[in-house]
Amino acid sequence: MKDAREVGAVIGNPRSGSRTTQVAREVVRQLADTLGAVAVEPVELANHGPALLDPEAAAVDADRDALAELDVLVVASPTYKASYTGMLKCFLDRYGTDGLAEVVAVPVMVGGAPHHALAVEVHLRPLLVELGASVPSRGLYVLDSQLDQLSDQVASWLREGPWAT
Repeated sequence: MKDAREVGAVIGNPRSGSRTTQVAREVVRQLADTLGAVAVEPVELANHGPALLDPEAAAVDADRDALAELDVLVVASPTYKASYTGMLKCFLDRYGTDGLAEVVAVPVMVGGAPHHALAVEVHLRPLLVELGASVPSRGLYVLDSQLDQLSDQVASWLREGPWAT
């Protein structure tokens, strides 16, 4: 049994250390602070590379299992073709229908154009719900051009949702 609540992230960007990573880390940090939880190191799917396509890849399964044990999971992806990445989909396909049933999920997407902002709600949220996760707030969409205001954007998003205490 865990002593403290844990907040972590899975990052579906094909490059580790990306802008998506920056956003996911900030969301995890602020959520952990708000909830009085522990922030755990995010899982960067880019580090798994081709192993994501190997159904017997033990390291990928270990990350899948560890993420399903978190209390709050930030699921972050860049916006590709108005949706999340195939890399993220390959990873999430490793979960059964209720694979995230005990997890509160936070969909987060990063994109270059404001007209893709609904992708987080239209594409990523339904996938997380299908996996059994609870998604109690609207997702967060961050424009590349506004990364210099990231901390304020995340704080504002937190204040508007159920996370505020």
